[in-house]
Amino acid sequence: MVDRKTSVYAVANGLNTVSLAASVVLLISISLEVADRTDRLLSEGYRTLQLVVCSIFFATAIFRLLIPEYRRHHWFRDILFAAASIPYINILEWSGVVLESRYERIVAFAPVLISIMATVVILEWLIEGRKRRLMAAYILTVTMFTYISALLFYDCEMGVNGQLKSFGDALWWACMNVTTVGAEIFPVTTVGKVVCVVLPVVGMMFFPVFTVYISDYYNR
Repeated sequence: MVDRKTSVYAVANGLNTVSLAASVVLLISISLEVADRTDRLLSEGYRTLQLVVCSIFFATAIFRLLIPEYRRHHWFRDILFAAASIPYINILEWSGVVLESRYERIVAFAPVLISIMATVVILEWLIEGRKRRLMAAYILTVTMFTYISALLFYDCEMGVNGQLKSFGDALWWACMNVTTVGAEIFPVTTVGKVVCVVLPVVGMMFFPVFTVYISDYYNR
């Protein structure tokens, strides 16, 4: 007979799996939104999708907070997760608040950033072995953060930055900055400048993890 603890963990892991799938769907959706620049405002379909995904993220965070074993070790992370999963775009729309298109799209990126957290959460139970989990989390986090930064940079800079010709340029810019090498594309918008500062900081924080992992692997 399955005990209550096993059942609770099974439900939590199921919600984590759904969150991961929702993260992928949301990332694909925002990519299509950014690629389609015929309308600067978010489409109704994307707003609905973001509401559904945010609801899944929020439910997962709250459920994890209700599990003593999870709450003991990850309560602060899950509280942040729940707060960031609130569908602010939809709430603003229901309240009749109208944002400028650029601010609206920036707010829309918040749940996409939460997708990184959702992905890291799923790695905790999908991958066995502490070192393997650390390395997988590192690669996935840096990759997703770099890609999302490229999307945000492209969305804010395209049309106002003469050095930016395509999303490929934005992706190359993001890759060069996260490795702290730098690129010959300079941001002109406030958001672009903020991303330009954050990306190398993230790179400097995570690169030592990769170095330590490789050194440990060859010194076994």
